[in-house]
This record gives sequence, structure tokens and C-alpha cells, in this order.
Amino acid sequence: MPDLVLADPAERDDLGAFVARAVRLDAQGVVRLRNRPAGDLLDAWVATPFDALATRTVAGRITPADVTVSGSDLLTGLAVVRSETVDPGPARDLMWRSALPPAQGWLPVDRLPGNVVAELAEQGVAVARENSGPHGTPPASLLDQTVLTVSGSGLDVKVPLRCLFALSGMGFLGGDDVRVTATDSWLRIDARYGAVVRRRHSMLPLLV
Repeated sequence: MPDLVLADPAERDDLGAFVARAVRLDAQGVVRLRNRPAGDLLDAWVATPFDALATRTVAGRITPADVTVSGSDLLTGLAVVRSETVDPGPARDLMWRSALPPAQGWLPVDRLPGNVVAELAEQGVAVARENSGPHGTPPASLLDQTVLTVSGSGLDVKVPLRCLFALSGMGFLGGDDVRVTATDSWLRIDARYGAVVRRRHSMLPLLV
């Protein structure tokens, strides 16, 4: 059984807010928890419905060092148990089907005003509502449209609408600047409350 330790109540609440957003987007979703190699930090990862990963880093440790659990189970454990040790529920490793980006090799590309990114996301949501399909979901062609192109460190990086949807849907946007970094293959957008990560050159699902 996995064992999650979060010594700081504020860190537990931060992780709880992240998981609550993820469960709201996908009630059957899972959360991957991974310890960082150095220090008492762990990264929480979820696959959003927008074909982009979302992540948040909190102070804590998980045993084993890399495990996937049910989002709803983890949310229940965080809400019910107020001690340092939280039961995140049984491992669901086979339910995680997305590749994770590399830890190294990220280059700074640009910084964007948070209010500008939030406004673009709101405009995208409005357009998506007008063009939603029979199940209320916007077409992939709309989500794949480039809304921003940023340059830096010798890279020209296109940001599709689906990344802004993921930032907005996870509640990551605040008043702070948004930082864009990239590798040859991946795009990462860090906002105030978390980050969204996606492959740069593939519109296919993030399969391992």
C-alpha cells in the first residue's frame, strides 16, 4: 500500500486543491506521484482531457518513490486525514498511460503576462462553446489551433489552445507572469499554481 507523508498542512491543502481540480475534469482519472531525486519534494501528475499533462510540486515524500493512485481515493485521503501520513489508496500503476517529459534539458523561451494568458483562455472557452459538438466538447481542430508563438533560446514554440484550456481548467492561472520553457520535443507552461506540459510536435495522445 502506498504511503504519502506531507508534514506541512499548507502543502497538503495545495495538493488537495490540485487533485480536486483534476477529479472535477475527470472523475475516473488517476494521479501519478513521484519523488524528486534530491530533497523532500514530490511531483503530482495528471493527464487532462485536453491531451496535455498538468503537474504541481509539493513538499512531501511518497513510498514507493513512483506510484499512480486513483484521484478520487487520494482526494478522500487528503480530506479525511489531517495527520502527516495520508493513505492515498491502492496503487493503480497500470492505469497511467502517458509518457512523462524529461527532467533535464529545458530552455527558457519567454515570460508572458498572466492576465493576457487568462484573457486568451477565456476567449478560447467562448469560441469553444459556440463550436461544441453533440457531447459538449470542442472539436480537436479548434483545440489544436495555435494561439501564441513565442521565441527564445533559439526555439520558436507554438502554444495550442488546448494548453490554455488545461491551464484554465486546472485553475493554475493567477496574476503572476507565465513562464514558457521547452526542449526539442516538449513544451512546458508554468503558471502561479501549477504547470501544463505537452509534446510540441505530435497531436497524438501521449502514449508511452
